[in-house]
Amino acid sequence: MGFGSMKDGLVTLVGGGGFLGRYAAQALLRRGARVRVAQRDPRRAFDLKPLGGLGQVQFVACDVKRPDTVRRAVEGADAVVNLVGVLAGDFDGLHVAGARAVAEAAAAGASAMVQVSAIGADPDSASAYGRSKGEGEAAVRSAFPGATILRPSVVFGREDDFLNRFAGMMVALPLVPVLSPATRFQPVFVGDVADAIAEAVAEPAAHAGRTYELGGPEVLSMSQLNRWIADAVGRSPRFLEVPDALGAILAKTPGVPITADQWAMLRRDNVVAPDAQGLEALGVAPTPLGTAAPAWLVRFRRAGRFGRRLAETA
Repeated sequence: MGFGSMKDGLVTLVGGGGFLGRYAAQALLRRGARVRVAQRDPRRAFDLKPLGGLGQVQFVACDVKRPDTVRRAVEGADAVVNLVGVLAGDFDGLHVAGARAVAEAAAAGASAMVQVSAIGADPDSASAYGRSKGEGEAAVRSAFPGATILRPSVVFGREDDFLNRFAGMMVALPLVPVLSPATRFQPVFVGDVADAIAEAVAEPAAHAGRTYELGGPEVLSMSQLNRWIADAVGRSPRFLEVPDALGAILAKTPGVPITADQWAMLRRDNVVAPDAQGLEALGVAPTPLGTAAPAWLVRFRRAGRFGRRLAETA
């Protein structure tokens, strides 16, 4: 079905109240779909309701660890999108068993399913995150062979916990540590990922059974990314590139803002594979960092948006 035929089609977004889910909901609403946001506490997503017309947005409680709630959440849906993901916690329960529960429920009646995974998903990954994401993909393929799998790189956007975290460190610290400085990333704009989800839902026949890796137009090392952010917010901190041997020790130290599993993830580049299909194959033009991010990073400048104007006119 094309974008026009999405009008009044019902799409269940499992985990739809999260960062990416909110943008996915808006992308689907713009195309005329009805959206059912399914998550453990649907009240946290109630601010999405005014974005649609009367009755266009629904809310339902759903816990992917309880298959009965998943079945109720996807009942009657034309398409199902699984957005559930965590960076720490019960990886197997959420990424593997949870993904399987969503795919099995979707297979009972939906015509399309999209599984949002991640670049680095691999059953043989050294990190529990990457391994569970890879095993989750396999579970989805087994239950719903025609599912479309999307693997984004790190996702950036106004509410992200990525660019904003680094920018906040540059405001608070005169010396900013940089872990795994050579690891490369391909940051992808949240709105582009949302449009990719909408395209995969709207054209299931064209994308069924395919896997896409989603990255932006720039590939930056961790060191380059930190310096890009510093320039964007008008800060000049000193950077301390932490040797990998020391980084591995720090990741095992209680109280530091990185886990051993996240350190394992950092040891591998997070970029689109050379032979992978990406955003362009889904009809989405990748958004550069410099086009989108300065609009909200400006709040980290010393005089906010006024500081930005002074810098531009200097």
